[in-house]
Amino acid sequence: MKHTPSNVFIGVDVSKDRLDVAVAPSGESMGFANSEDGIGLLADFIKPRDPALVLFEATGGFEMNAVNHLAAQHLPLVVLNPRQVRDFAKATGQLAKTDAIDARILAHFGEAVRPEVRPLKPEELRKLEALNTRRRQIVEMITAEQNRLVSAPQWIRPDIEELIVILKKRLAAINRDLNKLIRKSPLWREKDKILQSFPGVGPVMASTMIADLPELGSLSRREIAALVGVAPLNCDSGTYKGKRKIWGGRAAIRSVLYMCALTAIRHNPLIRDFYQKLRRAGKLPKVALTACMRKILVILNAMMRKMACWQTT
Repeated sequence: MKHTPSNVFIGVDVSKDRLDVAVAPSGESMGFANSEDGIGLLADFIKPRDPALVLFEATGGFEMNAVNHLAAQHLPLVVLNPRQVRDFAKATGQLAKTDAIDARILAHFGEAVRPEVRPLKPEELRKLEALNTRRRQIVEMITAEQNRLVSAPQWIRPDIEELIVILKKRLAAINRDLNKLIRKSPLWREKDKILQSFPGVGPVMASTMIADLPELGSLSRREIAALVGVAPLNCDSGTYKGKRKIWGGRAAIRSVLYMCALTAIRHNPLIRDFYQKLRRAGKLPKVALTACMRKILVILNAMMRKMACWQTT
């Protein structure tokens, strides 16, 4: 017997302690505790309704226990960018914001837009992503403490210096853990080797690309640039021709790509010549640097598609 496609869409709004659920088009709603027992009850509520989609917002990790549990039940899940959902709410005239309203908006979004179901990242990739994020946080803390040290009173300096030493030890340990995790996987090891063959790409850039940009090598040059947020977007209306600007994308990737471009401009002849050509053409330094970021990303994308190391000739 042929299975009839479901027209049921379920939105789950997640907070630290609660899961608010809404069902479209029936309008049902329910609330559960964001705990092991509550997530079990959530699954029992969702499964009999045979949804076409179950939609969550990314909430900084509070959603992951529920998402992982429902994924194990083979339910069709989508984790959405909160800004995308909020823009949809405003476009439909829904300006008020509560957890129950957000759940209804998620269900309505699924019904109207029907985003594609994407499989969850494997556990090892989530570990790599978490280590990479923690590394970034520790670097930010070290930078903040070093900035405080410059203007700190003499009697406070020893405490700041001691904390910097501790943070640097933790950074070294995180780097070791990242390296071990990459070395355990033949595929990641090969990707790391390919990425670091490009002059300007170091271990931090390589591990960030592997963890936070798994699509590298599988998209076109335009798609990968738009995904990261280094593709210039038009801002035109009628006869008005505005300046093209980059917008959105993955900020963590752009941060390491920026540092990579600065290094490549000094040490990679191809990127250095490209940057200088743009500057001679009258491009502002920031514009030329952004163009270098995009060029590096496109080159790395091509290298990963071919699984081939960088060659100067």
